Amino acid sequence: MRQENPDEPSEDGDPRLGDPDSYAGVDELGAHSAPEDPEDPDAPDAELSTLDRAFDAGGGSRGGIGGVGQLGDNLALGPVPDLAKAGDDELHELDDQGETGEPVDPNGRQARYELAAVEAELNQRWPETVIEPSLTRISALVNLLGEPHKGYPVIQVAGTNGKGSTARMIDALLTRMGLRVGRYTSPHLQLVTERIAVDGAPIPAARYVELFRDIAPYVSMVDGAGGPAMSKFEVLTGMAFAAFADAPVEAAVLETGLGGTWDATNVAEAQVAAITPIGIDHVEYLGGELTGIAREKAGIIKPGTVAVLAEQDPDVLRVLLERAVEVDATVARAGSEFAVLEREVAVGGQLLKLQGLGGVYEEIFLPLHGAHQAANAVLALAAVEAFFGAGKDRQLVVEAVREAFAEVETPGRLERMRAAPAVLLDAAHNPHGAAALATALAEEFAFRKLVAVVGVMAEKDARGILEALEPVLSEIVVTRNSSPRSMPLEELNELAISVFGEERVLAEPSLDAAVETAVGLVEQSDDPEEPLAGGGVLITGSVVTAGEARTLFGRQPA
Repeated sequence: MRQENPDEPSEDGDPRLGDPDSYAGVDELGAHSAPEDPEDPDAPDAELSTLDRAFDAGGGSRGGIGGVGQLGDNLALGPVPDLAKAGDDELHELDDQGETGEPVDPNGRQARYELAAVEAELNQRWPETVIEPSLTRISALVNLLGEPHKGYPVIQVAGTNGKGSTARMIDALLTRMGLRVGRYTSPHLQLVTERIAVDGAPIPAARYVELFRDIAPYVSMVDGAGGPAMSKFEVLTGMAFAAFADAPVEAAVLETGLGGTWDATNVAEAQVAAITPIGIDHVEYLGGELTGIAREKAGIIKPGTVAVLAEQDPDVLRVLLERAVEVDATVARAGSEFAVLEREVAVGGQLLKLQGLGGVYEEIFLPLHGAHQAANAVLALAAVEAFFGAGKDRQLVVEAVREAFAEVETPGRLERMRAAPAVLLDAAHNPHGAAALATALAEEFAFRKLVAVVGVMAEKDARGILEALEPVLSEIVVTRNSSPRSMPLEELNELAISVFGEERVLAEPSLDAAVETAVGLVEQSDDPEEPLAGGGVLITGSVVTAGEARTLFGRQPA
């Protein structure tokens, strides 16, 4: 990258990222469109009709078990009242037939088509798995947009596992406390609109398209200022900031993408930094040294703010505390200032007793499984307490906390798809997450036989994932998801055989075939006396695999 002063105008008159005034008079639309077919310039781009992979893998609006993608088809919108008085022959000026048209479905076919076109354009940018350590581009964008990220207070969430669940819990608590909340998370399970949520729900496809078109001219200005063009994640982050300012929201929950210090979300000045357990993941981007990863994620702790820390490896905790001391941040630690006091497995989840920053919260029902989700819950509680300034003898309303946790939904986290046999899916995609999943299965479920369907990304520690799951599985069916980054079937099959033994491993080329095979394995028995009830199928290995499974079973993006 050129080492030039970003605030000085270039010799050729191009704008500089560090000088918003240099953009005056620039009127360029940002469009990195796909190259046209030289044989037929009028031919439609095939990518424009390709929906999000996870959504499309299940058959789109026509496919899947139960029919997926028909968002809005069942909206009960009544007719617009006739504006003409009775007996008035004059037609309304907006309708020369005297009748209103059909209401536009913001998640309908046209909106989905336009969403696919926007995604095709965005996918030509650097993917979110590529990091260029700089906040220069996102800073330039938000400056051009009028600093929308400064229009609301922020809670930022970083870590290796549990970020998405913790962000959703924080969202639920803030909402129940009476605030309008925006939530930005990644990656998505089924549809990219899941990433930007307002009022607890993904924004409509039409709104996503509108946001992109609104900021596209400014993205083009940043792209043209020299240096690397904006990445897809940076553009989406700008869209989220704009969406929250337009809503407007009264608080935003921002989940980092990769890392922390150089993550695009870190341009925001969060009042509270919540850090979930840190482990080794994304080695190709963050490195394989645990303390180095911790140092990168510690960058979300800002001067004079509150850092709320989950239980960590001792070396990781030392790095986080050093950062807090460096910037004079207040620290609250799991196991010290807040904790899970009691945890009891209950029907459909668990019953918790939590020690918060402001006191004890009893009889908290959490409709999620696993000790790791209880830990996420108390971290979320402490973060919200810190946000509202709660402390000793200054507790949140206990009944409101109970209601918030009871309504929490975390798609793709030990989520049940069907019964008889039970089919569960989980987005665990690294050894740490797989170990937490295995522990939850062993402690809270009593399957007679459990068969897993596993599809893993090529860059992930597949062996570590398989070794973590092996003790709780009877057999495994390895497969591929639709991502081009999915690990080749032959490679995953060989790894599975080395961990499970050949007699416990089957391979299927597609997810739907793998699920069908797994269900068949659970339902068959060589012993006529053995009951068929109590069998289960687990679908896991990656976020993409979990998302495509949700679509396969007819679940809507959430």
